[in-house]
Amino acid sequence: MAGLNSKQVSWVKAAVFVLSLIPFARLVWGTASGSFSDPLAAITLGSGEWALYFLCITLGMTPLRRLTGWNWLVKLRRMVGLFTFFYALVHFTAFLWFDHFFDVPAMLADVVKRPFILVGFIAFVLLIPLAATSTNAMIKRLGGKRWQWLHRLIYVIAPLAILHFWWMKEGKNDFAEPIVFGSIVAALLALRVFWHFRRKPQPVRA
Repeated sequence: MAGLNSKQVSWVKAAVFVLSLIPFARLVWGTASGSFSDPLAAITLGSGEWALYFLCITLGMTPLRRLTGWNWLVKLRRMVGLFTFFYALVHFTAFLWFDHFFDVPAMLADVVKRPFILVGFIAFVLLIPLAATSTNAMIKRLGGKRWQWLHRLIYVIAPLAILHFWWMKEGKNDFAEPIVFGSIVAALLALRVFWHFRRKPQPVRA
């Protein structure tokens, strides 16, 4: 699969797009059909976990491409990144809508009061400029180098998202999932650090 043509890549993108919407469709259907005993908890937890899944997939795109030579993965990375923002937006909307009924002052007071919400809120706010600059037009407007520097915010967002999830699960003394997500993110970031230092020129010895 190293050399997919443009038509094959289009089919793969379409399949990934449809598959990426299935978790959202399940949340909508579960809420509308009354399948969830606690719709708020189901939407909040489900959307938050899928935001983390897509965050990990986004971070995994470059290592997978480098290790396999599947350069066509680059054409999926932007879409997967936007689905990270989409599920984070659903997660935030559930918090603002169902928890606070769009009472922004009450929401901000809750953000300041509870550290795990504050960390998650910061991660979400940092995702906004990445989603807003995901188009080709914005890449041209910013310039490639500045665009790349801006999108390195993902390396800040990922640990904040893990910390948000960890503190949220801490109240239930349930650390299994945060450890799994944290280990995946740590491994993906460690690979980037390793590759960064390996490609740096070695000092010439006298």
